[in-house]
Amino acid sequence: MTDTDARSDTDDEGGLFELTRDKLLIATILLVGIAGSGLARRTLGELGYNNIGALVYIAGYSGMVIAIWYGWIRPLDITGPE
Repeated sequence: MTDTDARSDTDDEGGLFELTRDKLLIATILLVGIAGSGLARRTLGELGYNNIGALVYIAGYSGMVIAIWYGWIRPLDITGPE
């Protein structure tokens, strides 16, 4: 069995560190949800809209959590042994 044969026997989702479209989407959602909403919150706070900035951060972070749960965690079949 050659090295190429061993790679073809694995599933199509790739290795842990292989950049796929799904992994790139998750990384983008995490980056925008955490860093993007944090930057927007800071900018609004510096402009004097501190309460609106806090609401933007909460909405951005919550939206990121819901998007990750709905698109990635919810479809997992997590069952124990029978």
